[in-house]
Amino acid sequence: MSFRAAVLKLVKKIPRGRVATYGQLATLLGRPRSARAVGQALRRADGVPWHRVVNAQGAISRRSRMSGMMTQRIRLEQEGIVFRRGRVVLVRFRWRARRLNLFCNDGTLGGQA
Repeated sequence: MSFRAAVLKLVKKIPRGRVATYGQLATLLGRPRSARAVGQALRRADGVPWHRVVNAQGAISRRSRMSGMMTQRIRLEQEGIVFRRGRVVLVRFRWRARRLNLFCNDGTLGGQA
C-alpha cells in the first residue's frame, strides 16, 4: 500500500464531528515528520472527508483558491465543529485515534487500518 493510499484510508476513519491534524495523521502512519506529505496526499482526495483535516493550530490551511477554504469551514460547521478566532477548538473536537499498524515487517506500507 502506498503512503497516499494509507493516508486516504486513515482519513476515511475520522468520524463526523471530529478533526485530525496533518501531523497527527503522519504520526499515526508511523511517519511523524511527514505532515506535508499528508497534505500532498489529500490534494486530489475524492470520496474522502478531506475537510476534517486541519493544521497543527486547528486552522484551515491556506490554499491558492479561497473557495476551498470556505468550503472546508462550512462543511466543518455543518458537522457541529466550533471555531474560536478562526480555529477549531482542538481540545474538544480532535479525533482520538490509537496508533495504527500499517507497516509490514520490512518497513513498507501494508497491513490493516
